[in-house]
Amino acid sequence: MMLASQRKQHILTILAQEKQVHSTELSQRFNVSEDSIRRDLRELSAAGLLQRVHGGALPVSAAIAPFEARKNVHIDAKKTIAHRAAALISPGQVVIIDGGTTTSEMIKLLPQEMPFTVVTHSPNIAVGLVDYPQVEVILLGGTLFKHSVVTMGSAMTEATGRINADLYFMGVTGVHHSAGLTTGSYEEAGVKRLLSQRASETIVMASQEKINAASAFAIGELSLASTLIVDGELDKKLADALTLSGVSILS
Repeated sequence: MMLASQRKQHILTILAQEKQVHSTELSQRFNVSEDSIRRDLRELSAAGLLQRVHGGALPVSAAIAPFEARKNVHIDAKKTIAHRAAALISPGQVVIIDGGTTTSEMIKLLPQEMPFTVVTHSPNIAVGLVDYPQVEVILLGGTLFKHSVVTMGSAMTEATGRINADLYFMGVTGVHHSAGLTTGSYEEAGVKRLLSQRASETIVMASQEKINAASAFAIGELSLASTLIVDGELDKKLADALTLSGVSILS
């Protein structure tokens, strides 16, 4: 009989290949009880190696570390994605820019002399635009969530309700064909949903560690996004799910 440690390693291998595992199927595959499989998944989840969901598990996102730790992760990919994102902004638009490491790269690539308005709940984004003479910056105040360096709370959400934006550049920690768009904070997920409702188009920027991965809290279905900007090709299952959801893929 296979040892539990061997079984768990096999589960991680299957998860890496198939991007999703189901408790019932694993029980049949390894000829053990579902209770044993659930215990395996609990232990793997506690070790940060997968994200448990109802009925099974998904690959865990590596993008939930604090802001400072994430700044230099996949930096070249983030710059490529940020360059494509910045090109989508037109003069005169009202643009909501989320907090995050990719959006921090994006603002460095904006044309210095293009007039448009940025709305953000990220002090880092606001300060990063101080030397852009034509960019009007509206900083949404509130309680500072230090993990991601963004504001939250009732003051922030009330101010958000007064905005009608053209674009929203949304940060996520996971893009998955079944889990949709996810992030590592319950409160942040709610804020991202709210900001998305205030824009005509929501643009998601995702480097490879976020693709086919999931975090604990759902922002929404894939269809919440108008466009997904990625660096590199997507596998067929995710690409098909995005197309079915009406999401344009920019790679």
